[in-house]
Amino acid sequence: MDTYEGSARLEWWANTLTCLSSEGVRVVIVSDDSGWLASATFSPPLTAEEQEGWRFLMALSPAFLLRFDDDEDAEIEVHVEEASEGKLTLSVAGI
Repeated sequence: MDTYEGSARLEWWANTLTCLSSEGVRVVIVSDDSGWLASATFSPPLTAEEQEGWRFLMALSPAFLLRFDDDEDAEIEVHVEEASEGKLTLSVAGI
């Protein structure tokens, strides 16, 4: 079992040129022979205004780009679900 824990950004792109949201998160990714599980929490926590914008974008589409802070070339398209206030579950987009 491999585990990665670190900082990243969740970005919501309207098109290839326009990023409408980029929020900092702490991610924990655990992978084994059966696949991987990923969770995230906002870092820092969102303000009330940011939460409103976040929920608006989530209602449009829960598809985000996860970009890792320690390697900006490392990115993955993910589907985001809000597990509880400020806690997120991530899965590979399209699965």
